[in-house]
Amino acid sequence: MNAAFTEFEKAKVIVAFDKLLEKRRPPENIRDEVDVRYSIDGLSVTLVIERPFYGDPSDILEEPIAKATYDKVAKTWTLYWHRADLKWHRYKPSLPTKHIDQICRVIDEDENGCFWG
Repeated sequence: MNAAFTEFEKAKVIVAFDKLLEKRRPPENIRDEVDVRYSIDGLSVTLVIERPFYGDPSDILEEPIAKATYDKVAKTWTLYWHRADLKWHRYKPSLPTKHIDQICRVIDEDENGCFWG
């Protein structure tokens, strides 16, 4: 099975995560101090906070926030959060869903304070 998104699937991911970033990115004037971005790798999308390293501002630290992974067989998305043990754990309040928009909504609303603190 192909381990990457089709162009159509990737476009849906980009639209959903760009919409989330529109709401959640900090103002442009402080983005050199803290910013939020996402990356697509295979069938996963990872959301991170970026900050300059205290001792060397040219070194950018990435703090993972959330990861959504697509199962092409089940055609569902599963949401994970990055816990203090530095491992990904399934975000159990959110069941797998067929809609990436639902994943982004759960991340944005963050009812349990797991993504945005």
